[in-house]
Amino acid sequence: MRILLDYRPALVRRTGVGEYAHFLADALVLELGPSDTLTLFSSSWKDRLDTGRLAGASVVDARVPVHILNFAWHRLAWPPVEALAGPCDVVHALHPLLIPTRRAAQVVSVHDLYFLDDARGTAVEVRRDYAALAADHARRADAVIVISKYGAGQAQTRLGVAADRIAICPPGAPPWPRRKAPPSDGPIVCIASSEPRKNVVGLLDAYEQLVRTMPNAPALVLAGRPPDQSSPILSQLKRPALEGKARHVGYVSDSERLRLYEQASLVVVPSLDEGFGMTALEAMTVGVPVVASNRGALPEVVSDAGLLVDPSTNGSLADAMGRMLRDRALAERSVEAGFRRAALFTWSASARELRKAYVDAVTRRHERG
Repeated sequence: MRILLDYRPALVRRTGVGEYAHFLADALVLELGPSDTLTLFSSSWKDRLDTGRLAGASVVDARVPVHILNFAWHRLAWPPVEALAGPCDVVHALHPLLIPTRRAAQVVSVHDLYFLDDARGTAVEVRRDYAALAADHARRADAVIVISKYGAGQAQTRLGVAADRIAICPPGAPPWPRRKAPPSDGPIVCIASSEPRKNVVGLLDAYEQLVRTMPNAPALVLAGRPPDQSSPILSQLKRPALEGKARHVGYVSDSERLRLYEQASLVVVPSLDEGFGMTALEAMTVGVPVVASNRGALPEVVSDAGLLVDPSTNGSLADAMGRMLRDRALAERSVEAGFRRAALFTWSASARELRKAYVDAVTRRHERG
């Protein structure tokens, strides 16, 4: 089976989908059958894909601007990927829109469906194409890959995908060691983009409430793609109550992100919707107590390893942060439960499920001619 994986999300600064693409590809190499091959596909005018990125995988690095190729693929269904990458049996897009092909089985990934409700703060292509095309493309795909049971339910109810064409391949926990000793005064950490669904605005409101009742509360450190100049996040950070207490450090690399977790007294995931919740899994892996919203897939990921709250209820986030900071026994129970929870998520298990989905997709493609 000749597998072509769209590796473009991992080409430069890897955010959630890029991390998923990279580590899933790495694990997939180890799950390939004796007659399988894996090719990583990338396209960009200026950024080149390192041909040695993954041992055991070959690379196709097309010098085509990604926004031009995406428009052609999404809106014109052309050119077939074989024209750029050669023959393949299955082609996997790491987003919800099909990659055109002559004969290969088509697989798409649906990480979440936020773009159906609110695509503010996202790329132009997401706003232009995803809401308009995702349902049709997902129903036409030979397999749809999701990252949680919640995501599987969303693909069925909101996109109309049949359950037997959905495969659940969640991210694995990172290979990070347990931190040696939690700091007594480490910051509260939130790693998230500035998209409205990430609810950073709500977190800042909650943190301001926390500081009023707990003046010695640790500082709040926000990380992730920096908000643009019109974002309310920037104006909130300038409020008198937050100046000197809360700051945004922008995008962080893998090593910088790990350092934030190692220093944190608490990690908060305040999202209004979440297809998985990688920040929560990373925090549990390292040994950081977690406060998260009870939305989307977060209860599925965190379970009993943290405090889950309704982010729309006034005071709930502030109260939960205060409880976790004040109650050392609660924090220690959260950490131990988090280690057990994180151990359940492995890239190898997801890669095995993904290869099975590819085989099923190829079979469906052959059946429909």
